[in-house]
Amino acid sequence: MLQGRDLILATRAYAKEYRGRSWWHLIITLVVLAAGYTGVFLPTPFWAKLVCTLLVALTLGRMFVIYHDFLHQSILQDSKAAKGIFTVFGWYMLAPVSIWERSHNYHHAHNCKLYTSSIGSFPVVTKEKFLSSPWGERTVYLFVRHPVTIGLGYIFMFIYGMCIRSFISNTGKHWDSIVALVFHAAIGTGIFLLAGWPGLLLGFFIPFFISLGLGSYLFYAQHNFPGVQFADKDGWTYHDAALSSSSHMRMSPVMRWFLANIGYHHIHHLNPRIPFYRLPEVYKAIPELQLAKKTSLLPWDVLKCLRLKVWDAAQQRMVGRREIYA
Repeated sequence: MLQGRDLILATRAYAKEYRGRSWWHLIITLVVLAAGYTGVFLPTPFWAKLVCTLLVALTLGRMFVIYHDFLHQSILQDSKAAKGIFTVFGWYMLAPVSIWERSHNYHHAHNCKLYTSSIGSFPVVTKEKFLSSPWGERTVYLFVRHPVTIGLGYIFMFIYGMCIRSFISNTGKHWDSIVALVFHAAIGTGIFLLAGWPGLLLGFFIPFFISLGLGSYLFYAQHNFPGVQFADKDGWTYHDAALSSSSHMRMSPVMRWFLANIGYHHIHHLNPRIPFYRLPEVYKAIPELQLAKKTSLLPWDVLKCLRLKVWDAAQQRMVGRREIYA
């Protein structure tokens, strides 16, 4: 059985893009996105507008994963056209390049490492640390991990976390956070002036609440699921964190398309240079990758993930709120 470094080495053959496929996926995604917006803003029946609103929301999610792959340098490197498209898209999605690269690269390097994993991810503390913290710190911690906060990722994770907080913390390095806020607000204002409140709701706010709320949950559940493992600095290894602390989120073929195979998250963490469209190929080729811990977007699996609050070092597992005080 392949383990550790040997498993990482086995994935290197797949860390190569096919430039034509990369452009095809990007172009077809933009075409579907344009079709969705067209259906929202043209005089179509209300039910059709609702369908197109959902189409826009899910396609924004797909485009975000492709953007994420570009920043991992797995696709379309050295292309000025791609860089321009993705820079503007990052502003539009309130995830400008500077803050996404810094926080997400840190997340990959410290995934599920106790005490240092919270940058670029949802905070995790031990049960002991939680119980010894002041009331205010415990309240903030539970608020950040609350299902409503996660569901409102558009506000809390992206508007505040990615843009406002990052700009305040380092204005010089994250100036593009303000650019993103201004650009995002300008697009929304333009839609309102041209299409009124119905257009603003169906073509702007609802798609963003759905897309970024789903994105926020995915980012949470891919590292907060039953069976996830956390380790302190001395017991942490990159490959163990990929396989034991990153989930394989099972999805239908339709959702796999809309979310660009992000469910194969354990493989992505093992080797982030693998293009998203090659992840199923790697999964089928390397049996060891089929043993990863699984979750899904089914309601009962979502509830199991959302109930997890702190790491119980004695039991070596995440526990819910009731078990914190047991």
